Amino acid sequence: MGKTVLASGVFDLLHYGHVRFLEEAKRLGGPDARLVVIVARDRTVERLKGRRPIIPEDQRRALVEALKVVDEALLGYEEMNLEAVLEHVKPDIIAVGYDQERIEREVRRIIEEKGLDIEVVRIGRFGDEELSSSSKIKRKIVEDWMRRL
Repeated sequence: MGKTVLASGVFDLLHYGHVRFLEEAKRLGGPDARLVVIVARDRTVERLKGRRPIIPEDQRRALVEALKVVDEALLGYEEMNLEAVLEHVKPDIIAVGYDQERIEREVRRIIEEKGLDIEVVRIGRFGDEELSSSSKIKRKIVEDWMRRL
């Protein structure tokens, strides 16, 4: 049995950058890796980013799980309990995105505190494509709409 890789994110307005991140995450675990993805809850996103996602949490989870590279997608805990997630998933590797510094710090703290044998790997950003983030997609929609007025 291959290694279990854990990745997480909001995954609002699923885009190519998300897919590349998840492909890289799974690749970290080797040929028989299992990729488990935690999708942030609407309330968690609102608390951390000051706004709710456009796509509801259950639909974001279903979209992520439908990706060929993903073996299982779960909704996170409302209170963002990383310790409970690690206990439930039991990952060998945790993949964090280029913009997940806060989560990376917290995960590393828990791993050290609990003496867990889990590798943490930061995955870089994939190119500067025009629509490589949900924020850029939203901005482009607004700009295109404003041009039509």
